[in-house]
Amino acid sequence: MIWGVLQFPGSCDERDALHACEAASGEARLIWHESRDLDRVDAVVVPGGFSYGDYLRAGAIARFSPAMEAVAEFAAAGGPVLGICNGFQVLCEAGLLPGALLRNEDLRFVCRQADLLDERSGERLSIPLKHGEGRYYAPEGVLDELEARGQVAYRYAPGQNPNGSVRDIAGVRNEAGNVVGLMPHPEHAVDPLTGSTDGLRVFEALAAAGARG
Repeated sequence: MIWGVLQFPGSCDERDALHACEAASGEARLIWHESRDLDRVDAVVVPGGFSYGDYLRAGAIARFSPAMEAVAEFAAAGGPVLGICNGFQVLCEAGLLPGALLRNEDLRFVCRQADLLDERSGERLSIPLKHGEGRYYAPEGVLDELEARGQVAYRYAPGQNPNGSVRDIAGVRNEAGNVVGLMPHPEHAVDPLTGSTDGLRVFEALAAAGARG
């Protein structure tokens, strides 16, 4: 498995994402935001950080980068794509995932460990989060469709919603299932030294979905 990790001006978690990809399966390489060549990777990670300084709004400028044009084509062909925090925001801005990420309900940046529920496996995952614009929102009709189609990928465990996300949604997938975005940072939970290795399951699940596709 060869992973490609995008790097934007302002991204800050790409090195952790590289390490996580390698820990999950295979090798990983950086892809600069100006490149339209994904270099024959098998999966793509759009990492966390503050792409383009979050000007306008988080992810709004990064979605126009040449690399994201290539990612859109890759996803349309069934390639697995994972967006983490700012990467989730970029995927929503690019229309690759439904909904939007708004300012946290209390208008404060939050940084702490959180428990997530994997909606497919039922597993409980302990993964850190850090964001100021992580409140997932979509209209009620869209939310009902996401629920019916099994597109809610992760929810915050009861009582742990840190930002006011509707229906406790922490992550969603596209209808085909090959594009997933979530606000918590699984790349920071792949080594016992950090207190949890639950983040590996997020990368492994997407790799498995890509193999099936």
